[in-house]
Amino acid sequence: MPKIKDNFVIPGDFIGTSEEFLSRNGTYEDKGNIYAACTGVVKIDTKERSVSVVPQTDTPPVPKVGDIVIGRVSDIKSSVVLVDIARIKGQEDREIATPEQGAIHISNIKDAYVKELGYEFGFRDIVRAKVIDAKTLRLSTDHKDLGVIKAICSRCRATLRRKGDKLECSGCGRIETRKIADDYGSGMI
Repeated sequence: MPKIKDNFVIPGDFIGTSEEFLSRNGTYEDKGNIYAACTGVVKIDTKERSVSVVPQTDTPPVPKVGDIVIGRVSDIKSSVVLVDIARIKGQEDREIATPEQGAIHISNIKDAYVKELGYEFGFRDIVRAKVIDAKTLRLSTDHKDLGVIKAICSRCRATLRRKGDKLECSGCGRIETRKIADDYGSGMI
């Protein structure tokens, strides 16, 4: 048995040879040698004569249908808002595994007629949305606790403060509209 048994390994660490063990989960074989494929603890099954690595780290989360995500508006098209997703609610300490953007279609913004997306979202707004299709990362803000949670003025870039159902610029006094989440400005994700 190799000295590495029950030791912590990282990807690429030598574990043993294919003459000693069968390569199982968390390992790979290359030219008769067995190496760790993930970070974890080596486990040896003496009955089966196999070796595996039990992962000790979580994989980055992937958004699923029903997840609440936080992101920043990166583009506003005629019928869709693109959002760079940063975090998943409940897993704020981990970056997500999706480099793609989420999309909020005009029909998924609110339960009312939306004339123009520029009245509902602004460039670089921070948005809380619900994943309604994980494969294409379609999002929805059609609920009172979903929508813009932080916004900046389109004129002077100062922070917008809530004033009733509108937002007022703390710098220039400009009034803007957004699809505001009910806890806008509270800092809660």
